[in-house]
This record gives sequence, C-alpha cells and structure tokens, in this order.
Amino acid sequence: MKALLSGALMEGPRGRRIAYALLLVAPALFATNILVARATADFIPPVALAFWRWFLVLLLLLPLCGADLWRQRWAALAEWRSLLLLGTLGMGICGAFVYIGADTTSATNIGLIYAASPVFIGLFAALFFGERLGAPQIAGAACALAGVVVLVCRGDPDVLLGLRFVVGDLWIATSALCWAVYSVVLRYVPSRLDGMTRFAAICLCGVAVLLPGHLWEAMAVGLPSLDRRTVGFVLLIALVAGFAAYQVYGLIQRSLGAARAGLLMYLIPLYNAGLAVLLLDEQLQRYHLLGAALVVPGLLLANAWPQRRAARP
Repeated sequence: MKALLSGALMEGPRGRRIAYALLLVAPALFATNILVARATADFIPPVALAFWRWFLVLLLLLPLCGADLWRQRWAALAEWRSLLLLGTLGMGICGAFVYIGADTTSATNIGLIYAASPVFIGLFAALFFGERLGAPQIAGAACALAGVVVLVCRGDPDVLLGLRFVVGDLWIATSALCWAVYSVVLRYVPSRLDGMTRFAAICLCGVAVLLPGHLWEAMAVGLPSLDRRTVGFVLLIALVAGFAAYQVYGLIQRSLGAARAGLLMYLIPLYNAGLAVLLLDEQLQRYHLLGAALVVPGLLLANAWPQRRAARP
C-alpha cells in the first residue's frame, strides 16, 4: 500500500493502466464532499468542517509517513514555499470556501462554476509547463463539459437563462480557480519528497492555515456539537473526500498529467447524481442518462490519444 500511495507503482504502462482505473474511482470519492456539505450545513460551521477534515487526515497520515517526514524535515523546510502554497490552496481555500459559498448559492451554480476548473487546469498547464492536449482531447473535453451542463441544468435550457449570481458564487469561483492552480503546482513543481510524505507536509500547512479561521469562527458562532452525528460526518469526509480522494488524484496526475487528471472533475456531477439516487432516494431522470451519454464518451475520447508536450524554448 505504501508503494502505491507513494507513487512507486505509477511508472510506465502499468502505472498508466492503474491511473485510468483510478480515473473512474476518484470522482466518487470527491462527490462525497458535496453530499456531506449538504447534510451538515445546519450544524457544522464551514471552516470547522474544513479544519477537522484535514486535521484528521493529518493524524491518519502520521503513522504511515510521520517518521519519513521527520527524516526529510530539512528537505521539507527547503520547499516550505511550495508546500505552504499547496496547503493554502488545496486545504485552506478549496477546503473552506466551497462550504462558505454553499450557504448562499445553489447547487446548479456550484456545478456550473466548478465545471470550468478542468479548462483552467489545461490552460495553466499549457501556458506555464508546456502540457498540450490535441484536437481529440479538446473535443472530448468539450463533449464532457456539455454533459456537465446538461446534468446541473437538469436538461432544461431555461435554467441557464434564469441563473442569478450571488456572493456565494464568488467563493465558489475562487475555490475552482485555486483548485486549478493547486493541480498544476502539485504536478509540475519538483519535490524531493515522495508523494505520500509531501502530501502529509501539505496537510500540515493546510491545517496551520485553517486554524486561525477556525478559532475566529468558534468565537463568532460557536463550536459544533460533539455528538455521534457530527463525528460520523467529519470522519467520513476526512477518510473519503480527504485522505482517499487527494491521494488518488495525486497518483492520477503523476501518471497522466495535470490536464487529463483535471478532466475527472467532469465526472463528479454524474457520480453525485448517482449517489443521490442510491442514498437520498432521488429519482433517475432522462437528463441523468443524457449527461452520462455525453460525459463518459467525452472522457474516453480525451484519453484515447497519446499526450503531447510542447517543445520548451
């Protein structure tokens, strides 16, 4: 397990096969974040949810790679700028801003805004690090994006015409943009730490960034109740949407690149709809099938041709 999580098994053709399989798993892990955010909005403050999510992930990581992190502490200190940036973006902003924005905006707006993050990931990767997607990949991404629009609009074009943007959308847009930057920095900024140890260092930075906001929020609105319901949801979001989702995403990036890994974001609304049908007794609708009919072939097309990299000047 440590070999897989550290990325040792992600090299070569075998690693790519593993990455493609994980590409279908990761969206389900990330989708639990949206479900938990909806379920806990009334009794867990947003920054508290983000802080305890990542604090528990850090506690989970320490038995696995705490000794390695201590042995490589000087290498980690030498990379403190990039680690702090990743912790601020991936755990601080992407951790808390979605929960804050969800208080005042709709699920439709969140889905549409976050659908832009793979576009930004591909753009940043191409502009700053020479990663390129050819015409088939662009066509596949466009097809998948169309499927996401169908899903979040529930197959009704009038939903787009009736959209009203509120302050919560600014929180979500900031989070989506920071997720794109996080993804590209994680993939292309070099590190002397192995994947799992680097992730632990990033979590440590993220917890440190979230702590002041958590303390301020606790003084302003109070702490969440320490009951079975709260503990259960925090454990779920930490284990699934924190530890598992981010580890799997990092492994996919290591093998397929930032742009292709970012395309999995298009599957999250599809998985979220499926989980809602299974867990929340929602009904399967025609727009679910139409969205799936666009998203899945789009992702297959986007990953059907070898990735090309632009020549460096």
